[in-house]
Amino acid sequence: MHTHAVDTLSGVREQPVVAVVGPTAAGKSDLAVDMALRLGGEVLNADSMQLYRGMDIGTAKLSKTEMRGIPHHLLDIWDIRRTASVAEYQRLARPLLDRLLARGVTPILTGGSGLYVRAALDDLEFPGTDPLIRARLEAELDKTGPAPLYERLRELDPAAAGNILPSNGRRVVRALEVIELSGRPFSATMPSYDAVYPNVQIGVEMPRPLLDERIELRVERMWAAGLVDEVRGLDREGLAQGRTASRALGYAQVLRHLSGEWTEQRAKEETIRATRRFARRQESWFRRDPRVVWLPGDAPDLLEQALDLLGETAR
Repeated sequence: MHTHAVDTLSGVREQPVVAVVGPTAAGKSDLAVDMALRLGGEVLNADSMQLYRGMDIGTAKLSKTEMRGIPHHLLDIWDIRRTASVAEYQRLARPLLDRLLARGVTPILTGGSGLYVRAALDDLEFPGTDPLIRARLEAELDKTGPAPLYERLRELDPAAAGNILPSNGRRVVRALEVIELSGRPFSATMPSYDAVYPNVQIGVEMPRPLLDERIELRVERMWAAGLVDEVRGLDREGLAQGRTASRALGYAQVLRHLSGEWTEQRAKEETIRATRRFARRQESWFRRDPRVVWLPGDAPDLLEQALDLLGETAR
């Protein structure tokens, strides 16, 4: 059942948080603004790379004009040298959601970083970290590769091992770190679908050939808008030292061009290829969440369909 408000025990109708999710280039940002204009809402960014200052062209950040007067929160708050932290994002997003809801404003969370959306909406706890344990495990990973560590994880927490690729050394290390630090299975900290806020989640989908075409067009436009110069400027500010930002789509590829490893044409082609792969991963992540209702991104009445899910009649 999808209603625009949720009945609570006191009989008060509770405002839901709207989430607009789906793969890159499907049209989430525009739909979020359209919905905010109709609902009197405000937009919260849930794209981990749009949190970085100066990363504008390659992350398809909306311009002031494209925001159409709608307040957008959680953009441009991190320095590019900083490592992204979903736990910190959660600490920033929750009070914002609470303030908007207290004012009777509909928060519209939008972005393609699945874990960030879940961190804002759901009962997710992020276990702490211990630099000494982490350093010891990482040294072991460098020395032996991921296989022995993965075997250890399989013995300690088979459920967690079943959810992690044996070759993903970084995640295996994180799982073992949490087990050692907390004395609890890592799988106990894995995302559940227990929502902290009433929410309506709208997935924007596109037929694969159309999405692939849109991704190619978007990358061409980024190049035309000056992505190479943007990355060159950020490189002078320390982009390559940022463990997260330097791996961002487009930015990682242009850095390889600037270092002389790739031609500019190859950097562009690799960006298109990597973005298409990433879009498939995003879609499969959001498809696993049974709460997401999928709507066709190329439908002329997409906004009306989205508002119908909220029980909103066209105003």
